Amino acid sequence: MPKAEIANQIRRLRFEHGEMTQQELAERAGCSRQTVVLLEHGRYVPSLSLALKIARIFGTNVESVFELAEEAE
Repeated sequence: MPKAEIANQIRRLRFEHGEMTQQELAERAGCSRQTVVLLEHGRYVPSLSLALKIARIFGTNVESVFELAEEAE
């Protein structure tokens, strides 16, 4: 059965938005800096509300920040 993973563009988007720090993104999104670190490394799948908040912070849609990548096991 394929394994679903969520890839993201958070690191790239942070730098495109004035080199926003992980801490600044975390504060604006209402999460911890550690959550941002885990997201960027693909080790955490965000809740729908967090994904929407992050997309809104970057002024884009969720699909521009996160994408579903299916990989065979």
